[in-house]
Amino acid sequence: MAGISTHALNVTTGRPIAGLRVELYDVAQSPPQRLNSTRTNADGRTDSPMLAAQSARTGDFELRFYVGEHFKEPTALSEEVLVRFSIFDAAQHYHVPMLCSPWFFTTYRGS
Repeated sequence: MAGISTHALNVTTGRPIAGLRVELYDVAQSPPQRLNSTRTNADGRTDSPMLAAQSARTGDFELRFYVGEHFKEPTALSEEVLVRFSIFDAAQHYHVPMLCSPWFFTTYRGS
């Protein structure tokens, strides 16, 4: 299964983040072109892939996680977390999770 998917987890509580706004951009375009905008469900996942398998292609992409809207913490580290990555093989699936709190964020290439 090709395409791009994501999920979000609050590392402070160990729970999925429901309702988090996530956008996918094609950053090869100038200015970057928004390809998808959605919110995570109760499991912290999007209901459909950020980029469907039939639309998968090589290139440079960016996921934007609007963590400030979710945490509403005045001392938070960031309003938006931007994750830029490249797809080198469009036949592979790219899962890019977001693990975060108001003061911490990290990601990895999942399965």
